[in-house]
Amino acid sequence: MNPATALSDVLVDELVRCGLTDIVLAPGSRSAPLAIAAHADSRVRLHVRIDERSASFLALGLARRSERPVALVCTSGSAAANFHPAVIEASESGVPLLLLTADRPPELRGTGASQTIDQLKLYGASVRWFAEVGVPEERPGQVAYWRSLACRAYQRALGPGDPGPVHLNLAYREPLIPDGDTSWCEPLDGDAGGPWVRARVAPPSAGLHVTPTRRGVLVVGDGAVNVRRYVAAAGMAGWPVLSEPSGGARYGDNAISAYHFLLGVPEFADAHIPDVVVTLGRPSLSRPLLSWLKRAPEHVVVARDLSRWPDPTRSATQVAEAVEIAAAAGDDGWLQSWRAADAAARRAVDGVLDDTGISEPRLARDLVELLPNNSLLFCGSSMPIRDLDQAMRPRRGLRLLANRGASGIDGLVSTAVGAALAHNGPSYALLGDLTLLHDQNGLILGPREPRPDLCLVVVNNDGGGIFSLLPQAGLPESFERVFGTPHGVDLAYVAAATGTPHTLVSSIGDLPKAIRGEGLRLVEARTDREENARIHALLRDAAHEAVRAGG
Repeated sequence: MNPATALSDVLVDELVRCGLTDIVLAPGSRSAPLAIAAHADSRVRLHVRIDERSASFLALGLARRSERPVALVCTSGSAAANFHPAVIEASESGVPLLLLTADRPPELRGTGASQTIDQLKLYGASVRWFAEVGVPEERPGQVAYWRSLACRAYQRALGPGDPGPVHLNLAYREPLIPDGDTSWCEPLDGDAGGPWVRARVAPPSAGLHVTPTRRGVLVVGDGAVNVRRYVAAAGMAGWPVLSEPSGGARYGDNAISAYHFLLGVPEFADAHIPDVVVTLGRPSLSRPLLSWLKRAPEHVVVARDLSRWPDPTRSATQVAEAVEIAAAAGDDGWLQSWRAADAAARRAVDGVLDDTGISEPRLARDLVELLPNNSLLFCGSSMPIRDLDQAMRPRRGLRLLANRGASGIDGLVSTAVGAALAHNGPSYALLGDLTLLHDQNGLILGPREPRPDLCLVVVNNDGGGIFSLLPQAGLPESFERVFGTPHGVDLAYVAAATGTPHTLVSSIGDLPKAIRGEGLRLVEARTDREENARIHALLRDAAHEAVRAGG
């Protein structure tokens, strides 16, 4: 057996023993040993994509939804560089990825050899750990090194306190394909009982005890963990819960879904300064919320790992891996005031949306209402996630994901496909037109690839809609070309090029029927950017007026 085949077979086998179930492969020559080993192992589900960027975001979606590491394989050279945007998102979001980049051996580096670049620590600080595996050799001791290395890589990606991407760079000398010989200088087999190295996780230490108070608030952003436990504790303490859509806590009697509008009213914000705020995850969507967080006398941030914690407002007074929220004596006037204002703002928002036809925030609101229980909804950056944040009513039975680590629009079609493949139930995505065009390759699935049950709902306003809500909209000479960026693309042709079924929704009443079906499909809703900006202004004004009027 040649060394390249031996290393690849052992590496795939050990990762599977650790718990790996999915491998995503972008084809190439230097990565042939890994590709062959992955294809031959029936215990893993193999996904092949022709474009490395699409492959990497597919792996990101799989890992994010399954909450376990997914291996990502590519050949040498610029192929590995195309993983970098997904690696950045995985790092910022805490998503476990195993990057297995094939490389040329040292004697070919720096010589001008084809497809040879410097791949050592290619992703810099965006990975939790990097290892240059070294050129495999047939000598005793290699198997123990390879298997222990695989265990360390898998466990470091998994975390559990600080999950994220891990990079193994694998230098291969030819031959790259099996030679028919199965002999090796030592047994290649692993431990029959499981992984070569068993990592044990210590039980969590006791959490920080928050001083009992009725005037507390739980804020939940993207990437939050142990959400149900904290929502239950907030309920017992009489605290309102302010959750972003992808925070996973917008449900129950204490959920305040119109917090963005409430905290945009100075009189309300002034009267509702809490004694303490406990934050889970990374809140980032609402400027009024972030401004209000700075005013809390005590702001406790719950972080999975104390080497990294989110605090964009620099307002944290304490950081802990766990927090105990105690029930407090007293009346429920604090909570009721939040609820009353929320109900008034929600009625005002719904009243505006009910009269708008197929507007972007109404599409977001109504889509969430239509989805069956056990659905997955993946949401795009820029306007879709903000429309959900402002228009989505509380509900249970829906898993909502978004790439909010770096919050880019790249690779979102592929991420949605990956998340759908890892989800046991119907899946949907709400995306913008630029997001779809940025990752058209995500629609390309080979005839032998696992196919997702995923409906892509795409809002097409012919450009970058979020800029119409920003100060740039006041620059008429440059706005349309450099911010609005109209593209004029007919999305029906984009769908047709990949054989993706396409439906154009002409009225909001067509949406329930349009999203029905199975497999990968695209539903398009066309809107106007200027009209969308006008509707958002109406929503803000109506909600603020209702809050000031006291319901």
